Amino acid sequence: MRSYFIPLLFVTCLFADTAFAQIKVKAKATPDAPTISRHIYGHFAEHLGRCIYDGFYVGEDSNIPNKEGVRLDVVEALKEMKIPNLRWPGGCFADTYHWEDGIGPKKDRPSMLNIWWGNVKEDNSFGTHEFLNMCELLETEPYLSANVGSGTSQEFADWIKYTTHPAGSSPMPELRAKNGRSEPWKVKFWGIGNEAWGCGGNMRPAYYADVYRRFATFSTNWNNADGLVRIASGASSSDYNWTEVLMKNIPKNLIEAIALHHYSVIDWGAKGSAKDFTEAQYFTIMQRALMMEELIQKHVAIMDKYDPDKKVDLYVDEWGGWYEVEPGTNGAFLYQQNTMRDAMLAATTLNIFNNHADRVKMANIAQAINVLQAVILTNEEKLLLTPTYHIFKMYNVHHDAQLIPLAFESPLYIYNNKVLPAVSASASRDKVGNVHFSLVNIDSKKSQAIEIDVAALNLESVTGEILTSDKLQDHNTFENPNKVQTKKFDAAVLANGMLRLDIPPFSVIVLEGTK
Repeated sequence: MRSYFIPLLFVTCLFADTAFAQIKVKAKATPDAPTISRHIYGHFAEHLGRCIYDGFYVGEDSNIPNKEGVRLDVVEALKEMKIPNLRWPGGCFADTYHWEDGIGPKKDRPSMLNIWWGNVKEDNSFGTHEFLNMCELLETEPYLSANVGSGTSQEFADWIKYTTHPAGSSPMPELRAKNGRSEPWKVKFWGIGNEAWGCGGNMRPAYYADVYRRFATFSTNWNNADGLVRIASGASSSDYNWTEVLMKNIPKNLIEAIALHHYSVIDWGAKGSAKDFTEAQYFTIMQRALMMEELIQKHVAIMDKYDPDKKVDLYVDEWGGWYEVEPGTNGAFLYQQNTMRDAMLAATTLNIFNNHADRVKMANIAQAINVLQAVILTNEEKLLLTPTYHIFKMYNVHHDAQLIPLAFESPLYIYNNKVLPAVSASASRDKVGNVHFSLVNIDSKKSQAIEIDVAALNLESVTGEILTSDKLQDHNTFENPNKVQTKKFDAAVLANGMLRLDIPPFSVIVLEGTK
C-alpha cells in the first residue's frame, strides 16, 4: 500500500502589526486523511419566489436563450462554478408537493397554491422531468426531497421507481416512458421530509423517527442494493436533542445521512438590510456564521456516540445569510442582495465544512438563484454573478481533494469589546499533487500577515487569486455586474522554503502551490 505524506499545519499568530504569523509545516504520514467531498459545495432550488420560474426556468417560448425552458446562461455559469449537486423541490414546499402533479403534458397538469411562499399559483410546469433533465444539462447530481408532511410512503416509493427503475420493470417506468423518457435517471440522494420539526409537520423527534423508519423501509429493497442515500430531516441549529433521538431510534441499516439547518440571522424579528448594514451587524452575522463550527462539533459528538464507525454522514443541506428582502419586492419571495459580507460568510463556512470532511459530506447553500444567499441574480434577460458565486468558484479546487488538517491560533477581530477569530483557513492536496490553501480575513480594518514554512512541500511556484473590495457593502448590480470580482493575487512571495503574504481586511485568498 502506498503511503501518502500530508503536511500538518500549525499556525501561531502574533499580534504586533509588523510581525508575521508563523505557520509551521511538518510533513506527516496521514494516509487516512479524509477526502473533501465535492458535495459540500452543493446548492438548493426551491419553488420559492423567482428561484425556479424566472431563475432557472423561463419556458420554451421565452426570448431568453434556453433549452427546454432552462436558461442557457444559468447553465453556463453553474457549470463553470462546477456545481456538484442541486436539491429540489424544497424546503417547505416539498411537504406539500405531489410529484405526479408535475408529470405528463403541461396542459393537463393540475395547479396548486404555494401556501408557504406568498400564496401564489404553482402551475407545475417545472416538474420531475424538467428538473432531472436540467441536472443532466448541468452535469450535476440531483437531490430530491420527498413529501412526508402531506404525502405517503407509497407516493415516495413510486417516485423512486418512476425516476430510477429500468424500463419494463414495473408500471412506474412504463408511465415514465409514456411521458417521454424510457431510460431512468441517476438519482442517488433522497431526503425523507424537510424540517419535520417545523413546516414539515411540527413533529416531535420520536414521532418523526418512527415516520422516517416507515418511509425508509419502503424506499428501496431490503438491503438497499440500489445504493440510495436516505437523508433524515435533521435538527435546526442547536437542537441537539433532535439529533440524539434520531440517532438513538433509527436503525443504521435504514439511514445513510442526517441533515442540519443553520441560517446566519441577526434577529428573526429584525434581520437587517442585505446591503445597507453597519459594522455591528456585520460582526453579528459573522458570529452567527462561525457558530457552524460549534454546531458541527456537538452534533457530530452525538452521532459518534451512536455511530462510532461513522456510517451516517452529516448533510448541512440548508445554510447561508438571511436578511430583509430588497425594498419594493414581494416579502414572501426572499429576494436579497449579496455583498462582500456574504463572501466572508461563505468562505469561512466552507472552510469549516472542509475541516470536518470526515463527517460533513454534503452541504447546500440557500438558494441558488434570486433567493436568500444566491450565487446568481437575474432580471429578465440580465444575469449577474454575486460575490458568493466567486467564492464557490475559487474554492472548487478543494472538490474531492484530500484534506490537509490545520491547527492554529488566530489573531482576534475585536469590535465593541467582543472578539472573533479573524483568520479562517483550510487546505487540501488534489489528485495531481497540487496543494491549495484558502485563507480568509474577516477583520473589517486590519490586514493579517502570514508566513508559511513550505519547505517540506518542495514547492517550486505559487499562484493565487483574491476576492476583495473597497467596502464590505460592495455588491454587483445589473448596471455594474463586475464591481466585485476575483483578481490575480501575485503578492505571495516564495523564497527559501517560506511563503509570505498579507491578507487585506475582509478578503479571501486561494493559493495554489505546485512542484
